[in-house]
Amino acid sequence: MQGTARPAEGTADTARPARRRGRPASAGRAEAGKAARDRILASARAEFAERGYDKASIRSIARGAEVDPALVHHYFGTKEQVFEAAAEVSFAPAAEGLGRLAPHGPDGLGEELVRFFLGVWENPASRAPLLAVVRSALSNETAARIFRRMVTRQLMARVARRLDAPDRELRVELAAAQMVGVAIMRYVLGIEPLASADPEDLVARLSPAVQHHLTGPAGPAGPAGPAGEQPRGG
Repeated sequence: MQGTARPAEGTADTARPARRRGRPASAGRAEAGKAARDRILASARAEFAERGYDKASIRSIARGAEVDPALVHHYFGTKEQVFEAAAEVSFAPAAEGLGRLAPHGPDGLGEELVRFFLGVWENPASRAPLLAVVRSALSNETAARIFRRMVTRQLMARVARRLDAPDRELRVELAAAQMVGVAIMRYVLGIEPLASADPEDLVARLSPAVQHHLTGPAGPAGPAGPAGEQPRGG
């Protein structure tokens, strides 16, 4: 009796496809995960911009990203953590841009910062996510706390390192307040004529004020008037 023939090697046992070399089996899942994570962040920025921090929800963010809400919790956790992740993405271009500024001394830093700051806001691609963060920070203390932390850690600390003064943190905060105030009035509130002013005109007007905050005299103004005139006694 003739025995059952065994299949030739490499012919019959080919139902299971061979794994492709140089590419782990989890690569597809990793790419799908990154795509889902990016969609969640994009949806979060849109939700926070349109609805604000208080009204945005994990469910609405998940719906905009076309994922299950559990996946939002899986990647980011709470709504506060989603907002912080979205804020970090929004601040990334500004942080990277500050790192590329010329590493010279403080002279001329005021104009350099104002030109850079307005350039970030004038660019629609970077302005949209920043609006989402700022609008939420104006109406919610949790969002405001995260916004302050982002500004302090990623922006102001980098500028402060370029100054040589004992009160450099305060100087940078005053300079930032000058520019952020303009950004809120121009881009968030749209107050005219500031909202329609030419960016170059704003650079020319803001730069001396920002430079003064960074490197100008720190002492209080004396009793003399603008031309050295002493105030009249009572």
